[in-house]
Amino acid sequence: MANSSTKLLSTKEAAQFLGVNDKMVYVLVSEKGLPATKITGKWLFPLHLVEQWVEAHTINYPESANVLPPYHGLLIITGSNDPLLDRAITLFNSLHPDQVAVFGNLGSLGGLRALRQNLCHVASSHLLQDDAEEYNFDFASKEFNAMPAVVNFCRREQGLLVQRGNPKGIRSVADLAKPGICMANRPLSTGTRLLLDREFKRLGIAGDRIKGYQKELARHMEVGLEVLSGRADAGPAIRPVAGLLGLDFIPLRWERYDLLITKERFFDLGVQAFLGMLHEKAFVALTDDLEGYDLSFSGKMVFPKESADG
Repeated sequence: MANSSTKLLSTKEAAQFLGVNDKMVYVLVSEKGLPATKITGKWLFPLHLVEQWVEAHTINYPESANVLPPYHGLLIITGSNDPLLDRAITLFNSLHPDQVAVFGNLGSLGGLRALRQNLCHVASSHLLQDDAEEYNFDFASKEFNAMPAVVNFCRREQGLLVQRGNPKGIRSVADLAKPGICMANRPLSTGTRLLLDREFKRLGIAGDRIKGYQKELARHMEVGLEVLSGRADAGPAIRPVAGLLGLDFIPLRWERYDLLITKERFFDLGVQAFLGMLHEKAFVALTDDLEGYDLSFSGKMVFPKESADG
């Protein structure tokens, strides 16, 4: 539900805000996912969600004037949150005491934008494309004039966390819309949130009518703790969190979680050291107590494609 400070636009106001006619607003709702809710037969548009939707669909950004300084031992990674990535950064820092890796939790979309703005060396992302098969390419092509290199970090299983024993009998995303269900959510800029909203749209469910839909938590683990505490009955997150917290898990799909690097920074010392670490036994061992990861493709080039003998 919207909070008391949320400004709601009428169809006419939304059309004026977007610079289109009223009929086009309905087309954007049905075909482009413009955030909207129907109350007593009237369409209303939460202004803050419309603004986020406009930002998420912006293309042809101007070139950034920022220039990331030459690599001097600080490796900056931004983007999508992941427990294994957190462990990998800790491992990197222990293996390379003369360097420091840090992470900015901005969500997949935020990571791509930070990379475009030269604010980081690496962006982590798992944005599912409209074809429901590929990841990240369409989103990156809208952000960059030249496609960055894409290296796989891992594959991981996305789904819903529910309390142990699943007392509310939640079996699918559709069950989140049942009376009496309270959920926790992830921010709009995250791939996990975009996947959930995609499912809601496919099922014809108005997510913002579900209790807790507006409660956005920055990390998968925070969603897990919300469910574990009983403050939420369910929330979107990855299977490893369910295993760590002893929660039940309802799978949605396996996804590819990638690292994107611009060609200008690809051969920086820290970037190469981090990518090289993904082939080492110490990295593989990080998943010994984690379910829901597949490292069989970790460290492999997704784009540009590696040659058969490369």
